[in-house]
Amino acid sequence: MKSDIEIAQAAKLEKISKIAGKLDIPEDSLEPFGHYKAKISLDYLNSLESKPDGKLILVTAISPTPAGEGKTTTSVGLGDALNKIGKKALVTIREPSLGPVFGMKGGAAGGGMAQVIPMEDINLHFTGDFNAIQLANNLLAAMLDNHIHHGNKLEIDVRRVAWKRVLDMNDRALRSTVCSLGSVGNGFPRQDGFDIVVASEIMAIFCLATSITDLKERLGKIVVAYTRDRKPILAKDINAHGAMTVLLKDAMKPNLVQTLENNPAMIHGGPFANIAHGCNSVIATKASLKLADYVVTEAGFGADLGAEKFLDIKCRKANLKPSVVVLVATIRALKYHGGCSLEDLNKESTDYLSKGLTNLERHVNNLKNHYGLPVVVGINGFSFDTEKEKDLLKAKSDELNVPIVSSTHWADGGAGAKELAETVVNTIDNSENNFNYLYPDEMSLWDKMETIAKKIYGASSISAPANVKKQIDELQVNGYGSFPVCVAKTQYSFSTDPSLRGAPSNHEIPIREVRLSAGAEFIVMVCGDIMTMPGLPKVPAAERIDIDEDGNIIGLF
Repeated sequence: MKSDIEIAQAAKLEKISKIAGKLDIPEDSLEPFGHYKAKISLDYLNSLESKPDGKLILVTAISPTPAGEGKTTTSVGLGDALNKIGKKALVTIREPSLGPVFGMKGGAAGGGMAQVIPMEDINLHFTGDFNAIQLANNLLAAMLDNHIHHGNKLEIDVRRVAWKRVLDMNDRALRSTVCSLGSVGNGFPRQDGFDIVVASEIMAIFCLATSITDLKERLGKIVVAYTRDRKPILAKDINAHGAMTVLLKDAMKPNLVQTLENNPAMIHGGPFANIAHGCNSVIATKASLKLADYVVTEAGFGADLGAEKFLDIKCRKANLKPSVVVLVATIRALKYHGGCSLEDLNKESTDYLSKGLTNLERHVNNLKNHYGLPVVVGINGFSFDTEKEKDLLKAKSDELNVPIVSSTHWADGGAGAKELAETVVNTIDNSENNFNYLYPDEMSLWDKMETIAKKIYGASSISAPANVKKQIDELQVNGYGSFPVCVAKTQYSFSTDPSLRGAPSNHEIPIREVRLSAGAEFIVMVCGDIMTMPGLPKVPAAERIDIDEDGNIIGLF
């Protein structure tokens, strides 16, 4: 079987102007990056405001495993399948981070016969959006340090600088650093550290902003430091927000590409729902709803992280309402959640599958009972899935009262997901949708976190050291209590222990750190041992990536 990159390189791409034509986007509203990718002008997207919205399909997944689930692959396959059954559909997903591309997780362009292309471009520099976010973030850091160096007119306490620099690469050596060493001219030495780009508040603002004006206003609200008497210093106080907006103005335009089946796809905004809100941009989602009758989008990692943040943060901020949720799983991953070893995942085992279905069941119940949304379970099928295992899924489908559909889009493209597409359309047309948020705005920050932990994670309680609890209380008193909560925790478990598979219950969620994202308008609660600057694995993917004499990239998945 060919690798993903070999399949992508063999594809027959259509000129991006032709792809845009399928959405009735005029050629003069495109800003091409070569022949096969382009940005769409914001002026054109603004002109669509009066058009009715299409149906929003959210794709999420069970808790991730080393066996893989194929959430992006399913998103692309479903989009192709919807077009194949005669619907005007658009796939609108997130951009990959270079950290995982060169690390362990991989890219975010799908796989097999369900990919977005040009795959190499999308998984590497693409159109430079993440580089623009990195530059805007680090410009703010440089201007903050420069203000302190040149007299510190705002009386910033150098011990209370809250703004970190970022890099779009996994690099554990940068988690904790000391900066400004050397002569007096280098500034005031202090302990600091880097985050990965997708964990930057700039990324969150970029994805939640609805216009250039909104972007600039949000950037100005970023809290970068505090004075000795704990007064917050904002980005606009050091006059950084205007220049930051300039760096981001072109990046704000959504990116148009295509699938292997030459259907349009929009890719814009950031991943990593384990440490960020992990959704594609509001601008891309809202534009897509004007351009197509069905929009397939995705949320990062498992539904407890990605879907929760999509629904409680993105939908709340942007007034979006999903028509249905597709919950992706594989029989292999479910068996892993049931305790099966990686070596035995391809062997039939209804016992392990039965035990692992507890993970699927909790995600389904969360989406149905806590959010009031109709759910379809999409099984990303493998050739070694057995009839007995499929029969067990059918029984679970009846028990949960949700359709469970197995698809072969990885091998067969859109044709392999036609039943899934038909089921999704039927569910949208015939199911009750009582969408609501998990908690109200007026609930306290502590109670919001406790609600997420108990209702979504199955926890019995939350905890925090005295200094962290005091910070949360101060944020509440200082006017940030109406903000939603963005939880940073391991993606591999409902708990903060990545080794606890299935659906652990009655555990405690320890809050290690709290961060204010005033411009993005949410509060980040860092739980357990999760890091906002990941490290590379023992054998990083970068060791396999190369280029041949003809300039072809090899080893990229």
